[in-house]
Amino acid sequence: MSLVQDVVEVLNTIAPLHLAESWDNVGLLLGDFNAPVHHIMTCLTITPEVVEEAVREKADMIVTHHPLLFKPVQRITDKTNEGRMLLKLAANNIAIYSAHTAYDNAIDGINDQLANGLGLLEVRPLSPATAPASFKIVVFVPETDLVKVSEAAFQAGAGVIGNYEQCSYRSAGTGTFFGIGEANPTIGLADRREEVSEHRLEVLSSQTNLSTVLAAIQRVHSYETPAIDVYPLHPQTQAITYDAGSGRIGKLPAPLQSQALAEQIAHLLKTPVLLTGDHPNKMINTVAIVCGAGGSLLSQAIQAGADAFLTGEIRFHDELAAQSAGVAVLAAGHYSTERPGMEELARRLAQSLPSCKVWASYAEQNPARWIPMTTKARSD
Repeated sequence: MSLVQDVVEVLNTIAPLHLAESWDNVGLLLGDFNAPVHHIMTCLTITPEVVEEAVREKADMIVTHHPLLFKPVQRITDKTNEGRMLLKLAANNIAIYSAHTAYDNAIDGINDQLANGLGLLEVRPLSPATAPASFKIVVFVPETDLVKVSEAAFQAGAGVIGNYEQCSYRSAGTGTFFGIGEANPTIGLADRREEVSEHRLEVLSSQTNLSTVLAAIQRVHSYETPAIDVYPLHPQTQAITYDAGSGRIGKLPAPLQSQALAEQIAHLLKTPVLLTGDHPNKMINTVAIVCGAGGSLLSQAIQAGADAFLTGEIRFHDELAAQSAGVAVLAAGHYSTERPGMEELARRLAQSLPSCKVWASYAEQNPARWIPMTTKARSD
């Protein structure tokens, strides 16, 4: 039997959360790390139809690309669509996880899958990932708290060093305190100095997990006011090479006219492609790729020498900027550039978690569709 924590660990291997963009909200968004998981459903976006499917098919966990809780919220009620979906998922004990831009940016993530589908060569990130910021957390605990505080920190994502998890350092010593005012110490009495046998527990945490780890430690620590220190660590001095990062750029096996490239993309993604920004007969050698809404990386694609820019959706003014730079833009739709990646993620999860039934939502549909012009407009 698998637990939510087991699924989270597999997902963090496929799409390490430190690769997510700083503005994103990734990781376990709803659920109990220790809850059992038998059925897992992936989807691009959680919608009422997806929620109904999850409940009907008895899913224990939804792995969605787009976070349901994307922006901070002050209340969750049935007065909003998001609130109704969250309440229904929580009532049915269905956990929610999102890797979003971590999966976009990961090695073999969505952008890599698109590059592989086009057969691109010499593929590299448009914006390479950097070593993630990390912190050392030091917490002082009585011996009775050592195991539960350690486990809480590990479950929240602390203690990862390279290919090793649950790493920590523990040393025994003596702590002192003097409770004043309305202090209500867990051990000993107020208004006098106490000496207590304690352990110094040290764990590492990424910046992405830091607030979650600190909250987990404070939640299980028995002290009224735990002593917790957080030390920012100096970046590693050795050169670090990452194949992960935002977007991708690579060379076609052979040059193609932009019209032919658009047709190849349409065949790959099974969707019409909007070609803008250049003449349809322009020869394309180098293609930049950013799934979803990729306009923020257009300037980097231009600077990197891309002849064409494949994305899901792009703003009109970005199209004009691309046209001025002589770059063809191929917009295949947000859904069409990312949904296949969630189908692939379902396959990879099923392979890594053979005890679980895993599927990509069949209720999910592209909200946009092309309407062809079938009648000639009247001229009178």
